[in-house]
Amino acid sequence: MRRRRIPATERVVVAALGDSITEGSPGYDSRVGGDETSQWEHWAARADPRLEFRNCGVHGQRTDEILARLEGCARGADVLVVQGGINDIAQGRDVETAAENLGTMVRRAKELGLRVLLVDVLPWNNGWPGADPKIRRLNELIAAIAAAEEVPLLPFHDTLEDPDREGRIREDWTSDGDHPSVEGYRRLGETFRLDGS
Repeated sequence: MRRRRIPATERVVVAALGDSITEGSPGYDSRVGGDETSQWEHWAARADPRLEFRNCGVHGQRTDEILARLEGCARGADVLVVQGGINDIAQGRDVETAAENLGTMVRRAKELGLRVLLVDVLPWNNGWPGADPKIRRLNELIAAIAAAEEVPLLPFHDTLEDPDREGRIREDWTSDGDHPSVEGYRRLGETFRLDGS
Protein backbone atom coordinates (compact mmCIF):
# COMPACT_ATOMS: atom_id res chain seq x y z
CA MET A 1 0.00 0.00 0.00
CA ARG A 2 1.31 3.45 -0.92
CA ARG A 3 2.07 5.76 1.99
CA ARG A 4 0.31 9.11 1.99
CA ARG A 5 2.46 12.25 2.14
CA ILE A 6 1.69 14.37 5.19
CA PRO A 7 1.35 18.12 4.57
CA ALA A 8 3.43 20.36 6.84
CA THR A 9 0.34 21.92 8.46
CA GLU A 10 -1.83 18.83 8.93
CA ARG A 11 -2.47 17.16 12.30
CA VAL A 12 -0.50 13.91 12.46
CA VAL A 13 -1.57 10.96 14.63
CA VAL A 14 1.53 9.10 15.79
CA ALA A 15 1.03 5.71 17.41
CA ALA A 16 4.02 4.88 19.63
CA LEU A 17 4.26 1.11 20.10
CA GLY A 18 6.73 -0.33 22.58
CA ASP A 19 7.69 -1.20 26.14
CA SER A 20 8.37 0.91 29.25
CA ILE A 21 10.56 3.35 27.31
CA THR A 22 7.56 4.23 25.14
CA GLU A 23 5.25 4.15 28.16
CA GLY A 24 7.33 6.66 30.14
CA SER A 25 8.34 4.54 33.12
CA PRO A 26 8.86 5.07 35.96
CA GLY A 27 7.09 8.44 36.12
CA TYR A 28 4.20 7.49 33.85
CA ASP A 29 2.18 4.26 33.97
CA SER A 30 -0.19 3.46 31.10
CA ARG A 31 -2.74 1.93 33.52
CA VAL A 32 -2.94 4.75 36.05
CA GLY A 33 -1.33 7.79 34.41
CA GLY A 34 1.26 9.94 36.12
CA ASP A 35 3.76 12.60 35.13
CA GLU A 36 3.31 13.27 31.42
CA THR A 37 6.75 14.91 31.26
CA SER A 38 8.12 11.40 31.87
CA GLN A 39 7.28 10.45 28.26
CA TRP A 40 9.39 11.25 25.20
CA GLU A 41 6.12 11.72 23.29
CA HIS A 42 5.18 14.68 25.50
CA TRP A 43 8.39 16.49 24.55
CA ALA A 44 8.10 15.58 20.87
CA ALA A 45 4.57 17.03 20.76
CA ARG A 46 5.79 20.23 22.44
CA ALA A 47 8.51 20.56 19.80
CA ASP A 48 6.09 19.90 16.90
CA PRO A 49 2.46 20.89 17.71
CA ARG A 50 1.14 18.99 14.65
CA LEU A 51 1.85 15.72 16.44
CA GLU A 52 -0.90 13.92 18.36
CA PHE A 53 0.58 10.92 20.12
CA ARG A 54 -1.12 7.67 21.07
CA ASN A 55 1.05 6.02 23.72
CA CYS A 56 0.93 2.22 23.32
CA GLY A 57 3.82 1.44 25.64
CA VAL A 58 3.49 -1.42 28.14
CA HIS A 59 6.07 -1.97 30.87
CA GLY A 60 8.01 -5.23 30.71
CA GLN A 61 6.86 -6.45 27.30
CA ARG A 62 9.09 -8.36 24.89
CA THR A 63 8.98 -7.81 21.15
CA ASP A 64 6.65 -10.77 20.57
CA GLU A 65 4.15 -9.27 23.03
CA ILE A 66 4.48 -5.83 21.46
CA LEU A 67 3.93 -7.32 17.99
CA ALA A 68 0.66 -8.86 19.18
CA ARG A 69 -0.67 -5.36 19.95
CA LEU A 70 0.31 -3.70 16.66
CA GLU A 71 -3.04 -3.75 14.88
CA GLY A 72 -4.98 -2.17 17.73
CA CYS A 73 -2.36 0.49 18.36
CA ALA A 74 -1.97 1.40 14.68
CA ARG A 75 -5.68 1.73 13.91
CA GLY A 76 -6.43 5.26 12.69
CA ALA A 77 -2.83 6.46 12.91
CA ASP A 78 -0.73 8.15 10.23
CA VAL A 79 2.63 7.11 11.68
CA LEU A 80 3.83 4.16 13.77
CA VAL A 81 6.93 4.33 15.95
CA VAL A 82 8.29 0.84 16.69
CA GLN A 83 10.39 0.42 19.85
CA GLY A 84 11.40 -2.62 21.88
CA GLY A 85 13.98 -5.29 22.60
CA ILE A 86 15.46 -4.62 26.03
CA ASN A 87 13.02 -6.98 27.76
CA ASP A 88 13.97 -9.77 25.34
CA ILE A 89 17.58 -9.25 26.47
CA ALA A 90 16.62 -8.98 30.16
CA GLN A 91 14.66 -12.25 29.90
CA GLY A 92 17.52 -14.09 28.15
CA ARG A 93 15.83 -14.25 24.76
CA ASP A 94 17.70 -14.40 21.46
CA VAL A 95 18.45 -10.97 19.96
CA GLU A 96 18.04 -12.31 16.42
CA THR A 97 14.46 -13.32 17.24
CA ALA A 98 13.82 -9.90 18.77
CA ALA A 99 15.10 -8.27 15.58
CA GLU A 100 12.86 -10.54 13.47
CA ASN A 101 9.86 -9.42 15.52
CA LEU A 102 10.80 -5.76 15.08
CA GLY A 103 11.22 -6.29 11.34
CA THR A 104 7.81 -7.93 11.17
CA MET A 105 6.28 -4.90 12.90
CA VAL A 106 7.90 -2.51 10.42
CA ARG A 107 6.73 -4.52 7.41
CA ARG A 108 3.20 -4.94 8.78
CA ALA A 109 2.86 -1.23 9.48
CA LYS A 110 4.05 -0.44 5.95
CA GLU A 111 1.45 -2.87 4.58
CA LEU A 112 -1.15 -0.86 6.52
CA GLY A 113 0.01 2.26 4.68
CA LEU A 114 1.64 3.89 7.69
CA ARG A 115 4.80 5.92 7.78
CA VAL A 116 7.13 3.98 10.11
CA LEU A 117 10.01 5.00 12.36
CA LEU A 118 12.18 2.49 14.17
CA VAL A 119 13.90 3.07 17.53
CA ASP A 120 17.10 1.45 18.74
CA VAL A 121 17.70 0.11 22.26
CA LEU A 122 18.93 2.39 25.05
CA PRO A 123 21.98 1.64 27.16
CA TRP A 124 21.07 -0.25 30.33
CA ASN A 125 23.02 0.88 33.39
CA ASN A 126 21.69 -1.85 35.68
CA GLY A 127 22.50 -4.49 33.07
CA TRP A 128 26.01 -3.23 32.35
CA PRO A 129 28.44 -4.70 31.45
CA GLY A 130 26.84 -8.08 30.75
CA ALA A 131 23.97 -6.84 28.57
CA ASP A 132 26.01 -4.30 26.61
CA PRO A 133 27.25 -6.65 23.84
CA LYS A 134 23.70 -7.94 23.29
CA ILE A 135 22.32 -4.38 23.13
CA ARG A 136 24.99 -3.43 20.60
CA ARG A 137 24.29 -6.52 18.51
CA LEU A 138 20.53 -5.90 18.55
CA ASN A 139 21.11 -2.27 17.60
CA GLU A 140 23.22 -3.40 14.63
CA LEU A 141 20.32 -5.61 13.52
CA ILE A 142 17.82 -2.77 14.06
CA ALA A 143 19.96 -0.45 11.94
CA ALA A 144 20.05 -3.10 9.20
CA ILE A 145 16.25 -3.40 9.29
CA ALA A 146 15.87 0.38 9.01
CA ALA A 147 18.21 0.45 6.02
CA ALA A 148 16.60 -2.54 4.27
CA GLU A 149 13.05 -1.28 4.84
CA GLU A 150 14.01 2.35 4.11
CA VAL A 151 12.54 3.70 7.34
CA PRO A 152 14.11 6.32 9.62
CA LEU A 153 16.02 5.10 12.66
CA LEU A 154 15.71 7.17 15.84
CA PRO A 155 19.08 6.94 17.66
CA PHE A 156 17.82 6.77 21.23
CA HIS A 157 20.92 4.82 22.33
CA ASP A 158 23.45 7.43 21.25
CA THR A 159 21.25 10.30 22.44
CA LEU A 160 21.51 9.15 26.06
CA GLU A 161 24.82 7.25 26.16
CA ASP A 162 27.33 8.85 28.50
CA PRO A 163 30.38 9.83 26.42
CA ASP A 164 32.59 9.14 29.47
CA ARG A 165 30.95 5.81 30.43
CA GLU A 166 30.37 3.78 27.29
CA GLY A 167 27.34 1.49 27.40
CA ARG A 168 25.56 3.47 30.10
CA ILE A 169 23.11 6.36 30.25
CA ARG A 170 24.54 9.51 31.79
CA GLU A 171 23.54 9.61 35.47
CA ASP A 172 21.36 12.73 35.23
CA TRP A 173 19.56 11.29 32.20
CA THR A 174 18.35 8.15 34.01
CA SER A 175 15.97 7.92 36.97
CA ASP A 176 16.72 4.39 38.12
CA GLY A 177 19.40 2.84 35.89
CA ASP A 178 16.70 1.19 33.76
CA HIS A 179 14.71 4.13 32.37
CA PRO A 180 15.34 7.75 31.42
CA SER A 181 14.72 10.57 33.85
CA VAL A 182 12.41 13.41 32.83
CA GLU A 183 15.49 15.14 31.41
CA GLY A 184 16.37 11.97 29.49
CA TYR A 185 12.87 11.73 28.06
CA ARG A 186 13.06 15.40 27.11
CA ARG A 187 16.26 14.77 25.16
CA LEU A 188 14.68 11.80 23.37
CA GLY A 189 11.51 13.71 22.52
CA GLU A 190 13.32 16.74 21.21
CA THR A 191 15.30 14.59 18.77
CA PHE A 192 12.11 13.15 17.26
CA ARG A 193 11.45 14.09 13.63
CA LEU A 194 8.88 12.51 11.32
CA ASP A 195 11.59 11.94 8.74
CA GLY A 196 14.06 10.75 11.38
CA SER A 197 16.61 13.45 10.52
